[in-house]
Amino acid sequence: MTIRTERWTSLRETDALEYLARSPYEHVFLTYILLFDTAPATRNAIRLALDDENRITGIAYFGRQVVIAADTDATADAFAESARNHRGERMIVGPRAAIERYWTAISPWHPAPRAIRDRQFVMKLDRAMLRPYEHTVTPRRARIDEWTSVADNSAQMIAQELEYDPLRSSPEFTSNVRAMIDRGLWWVGESLGRLCFFCNIGPWSPQTAQLQGIWTPPDLRGKGLATAALGAICDRLLAMTPTLSLYVNDFNAPAIALYERVGFETVSEFSTLLF
Repeated sequence: MTIRTERWTSLRETDALEYLARSPYEHVFLTYILLFDTAPATRNAIRLALDDENRITGIAYFGRQVVIAADTDATADAFAESARNHRGERMIVGPRAAIERYWTAISPWHPAPRAIRDRQFVMKLDRAMLRPYEHTVTPRRARIDEWTSVADNSAQMIAQELEYDPLRSSPEFTSNVRAMIDRGLWWVGESLGRLCFFCNIGPWSPQTAQLQGIWTPPDLRGKGLATAALGAICDRLLAMTPTLSLYVNDFNAPAIALYERVGFETVSEFSTLLF
């Protein structure tokens, strides 16, 4: 069976959303852009993979990040051919098996990544899974007057996780933080008058909302504040969405332990290539 790729068309929206909903935690980003990002540039960056019977076997987004969903090696290979027309991505991310096959196909001609996150755990949490937590931290949305603290801590998290300083390399970084605060997407934990925990809502879908930017200032770690804060924030968010999800590097043992204390469980694996 051969696989072909074609540019996104709204005529396939229902089929595409049904395809993505089969793996909601792995494909929340792609679901989000299909549902909510109607910008022409975004739509033009989406490609579908179709088999001989015109069934969707994968969806890919070729933007500043390349995001791959592919059922088969043939689908990943088809997207690799499409990638020859794309340049300048900052990262390639998706389910581990699909990314491994995709990178094998493009690596002979593609610039090498500066860093590889070969194995990342995709984790989920629902109301029944949420564990009891200490009510010692106040969870709330960040206020706009706190944007410098949010931006500084977010930059520290990105420097640690992605190995670049967004304050130096991304002129729009601080304005994006302010915009997210205005939209109510940044959450903080407060203890004794100090912000002790940070996270934000990234992409979301009818099935889940993905948590990102999870960070505890280094001098406040080891005090139980992160567990209390994340538990309380998840408690609030689960009143708005049926599940929460995130992904984390397999070598980040403290973060994995935090998520498991709150009740998150691993459901899949990602890989990310950083450029």
